[in-house]
Amino acid sequence: MRSTAGGRTIAVIIGAATVALVGSGCGNDNTDDAPHTSATTSAEAPVSGSSTSDASAPASDDSAAGSSSTPPQVSGVAQKSKVTVEGERGVDVTMTGPIAARYSATTPAEKKILGLPLTGSRNAGTRDSGVVFQQFHGGVITAKNNSPGTPAYMTYGKIRDAWNVERDEKGVPTLVGTNGSAGPLGPVTSDQTTRGHVQKTLFEHGSITYDTKTDKVTVTVNGKVVPAE
Repeated sequence: MRSTAGGRTIAVIIGAATVALVGSGCGNDNTDDAPHTSATTSAEAPVSGSSTSDASAPASDDSAAGSSSTPPQVSGVAQKSKVTVEGERGVDVTMTGPIAARYSATTPAEKKILGLPLTGSRNAGTRDSGVVFQQFHGGVITAKNNSPGTPAYMTYGKIRDAWNVERDEKGVPTLVGTNGSAGPLGPVTSDQTTRGHVQKTLFEHGSITYDTKTDKVTVTVNGKVVPAE
Protein backbone atom coordinates (compact mmCIF):
# COMPACT_ATOMS: atom_id res chain seq x y z
CA MET A 1 0.00 0.00 0.00
CA ARG A 2 2.79 2.41 0.81
CA SER A 3 4.49 1.72 -2.54
CA THR A 4 1.30 2.41 -4.48
CA ALA A 5 0.62 5.72 -2.67
CA GLY A 6 4.19 6.86 -3.30
CA GLY A 7 3.84 6.15 -7.02
CA ARG A 8 0.63 8.14 -7.23
CA THR A 9 2.29 11.10 -5.50
CA ILE A 10 5.19 11.14 -7.98
CA ALA A 11 2.74 10.97 -10.93
CA VAL A 12 0.76 13.96 -9.63
CA ILE A 13 3.95 16.04 -9.20
CA ILE A 14 5.17 15.21 -12.74
CA GLY A 15 1.74 16.10 -14.21
CA ALA A 16 1.62 19.48 -12.45
CA ALA A 17 5.09 20.36 -13.72
CA THR A 18 4.07 19.54 -17.28
CA VAL A 19 1.01 21.79 -17.07
CA ALA A 20 3.13 24.68 -15.74
CA LEU A 21 5.60 24.36 -18.62
CA VAL A 22 2.84 24.34 -21.23
CA GLY A 23 1.21 27.42 -19.65
CA SER A 24 4.52 29.28 -19.65
CA GLY A 25 5.06 28.61 -23.38
CA CYS A 26 1.61 30.04 -24.38
CA GLY A 27 2.28 33.19 -22.46
CA ASN A 28 5.44 33.90 -24.48
CA ASP A 29 3.65 33.27 -27.79
CA ASN A 30 0.95 35.82 -26.96
CA THR A 31 3.56 38.48 -26.20
CA ASP A 32 5.43 37.92 -29.48
CA ASP A 33 2.21 38.13 -31.52
CA ALA A 34 1.23 41.56 -30.15
CA PRO A 35 1.33 44.27 -32.89
CA HIS A 36 4.41 46.53 -32.93
CA THR A 37 3.63 50.25 -33.48
CA SER A 38 5.92 53.27 -33.76
CA ALA A 39 4.98 56.91 -33.24
CA THR A 40 6.17 59.60 -35.62
CA THR A 41 6.16 63.31 -35.03
CA SER A 42 6.07 66.13 -37.55
CA ALA A 43 7.22 69.71 -37.25
CA GLU A 44 4.18 71.92 -37.59
CA ALA A 45 4.39 75.28 -39.27
CA PRO A 46 4.23 77.94 -36.55
CA VAL A 47 0.77 79.28 -35.79
CA SER A 48 2.10 82.78 -35.43
CA GLY A 49 4.93 84.12 -37.54
CA SER A 50 7.29 87.03 -37.64
CA SER A 51 6.40 90.57 -38.62
CA THR A 52 7.95 90.13 -42.05
CA SER A 53 5.88 90.15 -45.23
CA ASP A 54 4.02 87.05 -46.39
CA ALA A 55 4.56 87.83 -50.07
CA SER A 56 8.33 87.66 -50.22
CA ALA A 57 10.63 85.09 -51.71
CA PRO A 58 12.12 82.49 -49.34
CA ALA A 59 14.61 85.02 -47.97
CA SER A 60 11.67 87.19 -46.93
CA ASP A 61 8.34 86.23 -45.33
CA ASP A 62 5.88 87.88 -47.67
CA SER A 63 5.17 85.64 -50.64
CA ALA A 64 1.48 85.39 -51.30
CA ALA A 65 -0.78 83.28 -53.43
CA GLY A 66 -3.60 84.35 -55.69
CA SER A 67 -6.96 82.79 -56.55
CA SER A 68 -10.61 83.68 -57.20
CA SER A 69 -12.81 85.06 -54.45
CA THR A 70 -14.11 81.56 -53.72
CA PRO A 71 -12.03 78.55 -52.69
CA PRO A 72 -10.71 76.72 -55.75
CA GLN A 73 -12.47 73.48 -56.57
CA VAL A 74 -10.55 70.66 -58.26
CA SER A 75 -12.70 67.87 -59.66
CA GLY A 76 -12.37 64.69 -57.65
CA VAL A 77 -10.17 66.31 -54.99
CA ALA A 78 -11.52 66.73 -51.46
CA GLN A 79 -10.21 69.73 -49.60
CA LYS A 80 -8.64 68.92 -46.25
CA SER A 81 -8.37 70.91 -43.02
CA LYS A 82 -4.96 69.45 -42.19
CA VAL A 83 -2.18 68.32 -44.51
CA THR A 84 1.34 67.16 -43.65
CA VAL A 85 3.99 67.03 -46.37
CA GLU A 86 7.74 66.67 -46.42
CA GLY A 87 9.49 70.02 -46.62
CA GLU A 88 13.08 71.12 -47.11
CA ARG A 89 15.82 69.03 -45.48
CA GLY A 90 13.27 66.24 -45.00
CA VAL A 91 11.40 68.09 -42.24
CA ASP A 92 7.64 67.50 -42.20
CA VAL A 93 5.45 70.61 -42.50
CA THR A 94 1.85 70.55 -41.30
CA MET A 95 -0.59 72.98 -42.90
CA THR A 96 -4.02 73.63 -41.39
CA GLY A 97 -7.20 75.58 -42.10
CA PRO A 98 -7.48 77.54 -45.37
CA ILE A 99 -3.83 76.91 -46.27
CA ALA A 100 -4.34 73.14 -46.04
CA ALA A 101 -7.59 73.36 -48.00
CA ARG A 102 -5.92 75.24 -50.86
CA TYR A 103 -2.87 73.00 -50.93
CA SER A 104 -5.00 69.86 -50.99
CA ALA A 105 -6.84 71.29 -54.01
CA THR A 106 -3.71 72.10 -56.03
CA THR A 107 -3.29 70.45 -59.40
CA PRO A 108 -0.14 68.49 -60.25
CA ALA A 109 1.04 71.49 -62.29
CA GLU A 110 0.51 73.85 -59.33
CA LYS A 111 2.36 71.50 -56.96
CA LYS A 112 5.28 71.50 -59.38
CA ILE A 113 5.30 75.32 -59.37
CA LEU A 114 5.15 75.54 -55.58
CA GLY A 115 7.81 72.93 -54.88
CA LEU A 116 8.69 72.02 -51.29
CA PRO A 117 7.22 74.02 -48.39
CA LEU A 118 9.75 76.06 -46.43
CA THR A 119 10.15 75.69 -42.68
CA GLY A 120 10.66 78.15 -39.83
CA SER A 121 8.72 81.09 -38.44
CA ARG A 122 9.89 83.39 -41.25
CA ASN A 123 8.27 81.18 -43.86
CA ALA A 124 4.91 80.37 -42.28
CA GLY A 125 2.65 81.98 -39.73
CA THR A 126 0.12 84.73 -39.06
CA ARG A 127 0.67 88.44 -39.63
CA ASP A 128 -0.62 91.13 -37.25
CA SER A 129 -3.46 91.74 -39.73
CA GLY A 130 -4.59 88.12 -39.38
CA VAL A 131 -3.33 87.05 -42.81
CA VAL A 132 -1.93 83.50 -42.73
CA PHE A 133 0.74 82.27 -45.12
CA GLN A 134 2.93 79.34 -46.07
CA GLN A 135 6.03 79.86 -48.19
CA PHE A 136 7.22 77.36 -50.78
CA HIS A 137 10.34 77.29 -52.93
CA GLY A 138 8.37 78.51 -55.94
CA GLY A 139 5.45 80.45 -54.50
CA VAL A 140 3.25 81.10 -51.52
CA ILE A 141 -0.27 80.32 -50.31
CA THR A 142 -2.09 82.99 -48.28
CA ALA A 143 -5.52 83.57 -46.78
CA LYS A 144 -7.00 86.70 -45.23
CA ASN A 145 -7.52 84.84 -41.95
CA ASN A 146 -7.44 81.34 -40.54
CA SER A 147 -11.21 80.94 -40.12
CA PRO A 148 -12.78 77.80 -41.63
CA GLY A 149 -14.11 78.43 -45.12
CA THR A 150 -11.87 81.45 -45.77
CA PRO A 151 -10.51 81.16 -49.32
CA ALA A 152 -6.75 80.85 -49.72
CA TYR A 153 -4.82 81.75 -52.84
CA MET A 154 -1.59 80.87 -54.59
CA THR A 155 0.85 83.51 -55.91
CA TYR A 156 4.07 82.92 -57.82
CA GLY A 157 6.41 84.12 -60.56
CA LYS A 158 6.71 87.73 -61.74
CA ILE A 159 3.45 88.69 -60.07
CA ARG A 160 4.72 87.49 -56.71
CA ASP A 161 7.97 89.38 -57.26
CA ALA A 162 6.12 92.64 -57.97
CA TRP A 163 3.88 92.17 -54.91
CA ASN A 164 7.01 91.77 -52.84
CA VAL A 165 8.55 95.09 -53.91
CA GLU A 166 8.84 97.62 -51.06
CA ARG A 167 6.37 100.44 -51.78
CA ASP A 168 5.08 103.63 -50.18
CA GLU A 169 1.40 104.13 -49.34
CA LYS A 170 0.64 105.14 -52.94
CA GLY A 171 2.32 102.04 -54.34
CA VAL A 172 5.47 103.71 -55.63
CA PRO A 173 8.61 101.60 -55.10
CA THR A 174 10.83 102.89 -52.30
CA LEU A 175 13.86 101.76 -50.33
CA VAL A 176 11.93 101.74 -47.08
CA GLY A 177 8.27 100.78 -47.37
CA THR A 178 5.93 97.84 -47.01
CA ASN A 179 5.24 94.87 -49.23
CA GLY A 180 3.07 91.79 -49.55
CA SER A 181 -0.25 91.80 -47.73
CA ALA A 182 1.03 94.60 -45.47
CA GLY A 183 1.79 96.77 -48.48
CA PRO A 184 -0.47 99.12 -50.47
CA LEU A 185 -1.90 96.30 -52.58
CA GLY A 186 -3.09 94.41 -49.52
CA PRO A 187 -3.99 90.70 -49.35
CA VAL A 188 -4.55 88.57 -52.45
CA THR A 189 -8.19 88.13 -53.47
CA SER A 190 -7.86 85.81 -56.47
CA ASP A 191 -5.78 83.00 -57.85
CA GLN A 192 -3.57 83.81 -60.79
CA THR A 193 -5.56 83.64 -64.03
CA THR A 194 -4.29 83.53 -67.61
CA ARG A 195 -6.02 85.01 -70.64
CA GLY A 196 -4.03 84.64 -73.82
CA HIS A 197 -0.47 85.58 -72.85
CA VAL A 198 -1.45 87.79 -69.91
CA GLN A 199 -1.43 86.53 -66.32
CA LYS A 200 -3.35 88.44 -63.66
CA THR A 201 -3.86 88.39 -59.90
CA LEU A 202 -6.31 90.56 -57.96
CA PHE A 203 -5.53 92.15 -54.59
CA GLU A 204 -7.65 93.98 -52.05
CA HIS A 205 -6.47 97.36 -53.36
CA GLY A 206 -5.42 96.67 -56.91
CA SER A 207 -4.02 94.15 -59.36
CA ILE A 208 -0.84 92.92 -61.00
CA THR A 209 -0.59 91.62 -64.55
CA TYR A 210 2.29 89.97 -66.36
CA ASP A 211 2.50 89.79 -70.14
CA THR A 212 4.51 86.67 -70.93
CA LYS A 213 4.97 87.83 -74.53
CA THR A 214 6.42 91.27 -73.79
CA ASP A 215 7.77 90.41 -70.30
CA LYS A 216 5.97 93.52 -68.98
CA VAL A 217 4.60 93.73 -65.44
CA THR A 218 1.82 96.23 -64.71
CA VAL A 219 0.95 97.17 -61.13
CA THR A 220 -2.28 99.02 -60.36
CA VAL A 221 -2.93 100.41 -56.86
CA ASN A 222 -6.32 101.98 -56.08
CA GLY A 223 -7.05 102.47 -59.77
CA LYS A 224 -3.68 104.06 -60.65
CA VAL A 225 -0.83 102.39 -62.50
CA VAL A 226 2.44 102.62 -60.58
CA PRO A 227 6.00 101.53 -61.44
CA ALA A 228 6.47 97.78 -61.15
CA GLU A 229 9.91 98.11 -59.56
